[in-house]
Amino acid sequence: MFTPKYPPQDTAPIPTTAAPTAYSPTAYVPAPAPVSNRPAVQLTAGSTLALVAGGSAAVLVVGTVLVSMLLAVAITAASVAVCAVTVRSILKSDHR
Repeated sequence: MFTPKYPPQDTAPIPTTAAPTAYSPTAYVPAPAPVSNRPAVQLTAGSTLALVAGGSAAVLVVGTVLVSMLLAVAITAASVAVCAVTVRSILKSDHR
């Protein structure tokens, strides 16, 4: 039930660059890929400055969001504590 089902093996012959007289799997040798000496990404002064500015803006935005969430939790906890003290005071004065 959990065994993988594989498609049947491909029986097509391997294309060759030269016409060999008999079928040989080693007759086709692909050409090597061209090698480039330049880096994949070239950073200029402007792009580096933009990258630094974008990264610092992202850090500032994330920091602002986290601080505001922490402040919201602190305000909620303080208001719940004030409500609890008020209800306790009302209930205590009601027993007298």
